[in-house]
Amino acid sequence: MSFRPERLAEAIKKEVTDMLREELKDPRIGFVTITSVEVSKDLRYADIFASVFGEPSERKATMDALQKAKKFIRGELGKRIRLRYTPEISFKLDESIERGSRLLKLMEMVKEKGGAEDE
Repeated sequence: MSFRPERLAEAIKKEVTDMLREELKDPRIGFVTITSVEVSKDLRYADIFASVFGEPSERKATMDALQKAKKFIRGELGKRIRLRYTPEISFKLDESIERGSRLLKLMEMVKEKGGAEDE
């Protein structure tokens, strides 16, 4: 079975999500969601984007724990996804959900202020 970058990215996303839910028991890993994976064209590198819920200190601790678990995760990916070469992985913090949430709060505040002025 040959993998294209998009299919490999989806397979990595599924497997890493399963590992986070089932196998990684590091207490520093908080509420984390794998939002996307980008794989290079030659399938040698994969950037895994993770969204972490919580305070900035909790986000940092979670990202540090994920960086420490990189070897384990890559080894498990090699066992679960049959490839000639398992990609080098790196975790990156995805702040898009947090930005969206902040934007929604600001919109609600503007809406409330606008409604108060109309009365």
